[in-house]
Amino acid sequence: MQINLITGISGSGKSVALRAFEDAGYDCVDNLPVSLLENLITTLEKEQCERVAVAIDARRGQSIAELPSILENLRKNHQVRVVFLNADTNTLVQRFSETRRRHPLSTNAKQSQSATLIEAIDKERNLLEPLRAQAHSIDTSNIPAHALRSWIQDLLKDKPVGLTVVFESFGFKKGVPSEADLVFDVRCLPNPHYDKVLRPLTGNDKPVKEFLEKIPEVVNMEADITQFIHRWLPHYIADGRSYLTVAIGCTGGQHRSVYLVNRLSEYFRGQKDFSNLQLNFLDRHRELDSIPVAKS
Repeated sequence: MQINLITGISGSGKSVALRAFEDAGYDCVDNLPVSLLENLITTLEKEQCERVAVAIDARRGQSIAELPSILENLRKNHQVRVVFLNADTNTLVQRFSETRRRHPLSTNAKQSQSATLIEAIDKERNLLEPLRAQAHSIDTSNIPAHALRSWIQDLLKDKPVGLTVVFESFGFKKGVPSEADLVFDVRCLPNPHYDKVLRPLTGNDKPVKEFLEKIPEVVNMEADITQFIHRWLPHYIADGRSYLTVAIGCTGGQHRSVYLVNRLSEYFRGQKDFSNLQLNFLDRHRELDSIPVAKS
């Protein structure tokens, strides 16, 4: 059975993620007590269920500490994937303020709402850290709900075994993705933004590709990043990781980083050196994926 555990910081989009799993045909259970997880899987097995998504969060308190060992036990007979949703504290405070919801760990009414909320978020981070360390982490600070749904849909195309390498483009002006394991700063490369013809385009467009591929610095940067990842990827696999996020950042996340992520993804997908390894590759463009899709 494919078991997907959805967890993370309150306000980071777990409900959106769970609905994406449900839309994809998964049996979904929200806010399940930790102690019932193994019983649930046993019951679903008897019903010949093949795919399930379960949301568990910090409302379960200290019982969360039992989850890593429970998941380890389930992995003996099932494919288990943990998806951890995260966001920076300022974004979470803003979201709770807009929705006027109370954080599930906010209990001290004597302090100001803002102070209590920040303390609750910090407490929640500490409780969930053991899960985050073994999960596929998604930072939703700078992405809207439709982008998160799209990223979950892409994740579901991936096999929940082996190492999944995520190549992600981003703009430094909106911050570095918190889930990034490796970050490459490509702001030193010539910027197509200063060409009036190329400015409204992206690294996905042919004119931008043709502009960048002719620049020696871009070619050398791509070669150096590729060589680094190619050399160290076997070591990350040997370390037993499930996910490795490689973030490529330029100023706005529109041209240079998008181009390089596409190039890296294309290169590693075509490498026969890794054909005998359980490797999966995903590519994301944080800033581009956040643009609302125009309705026809």
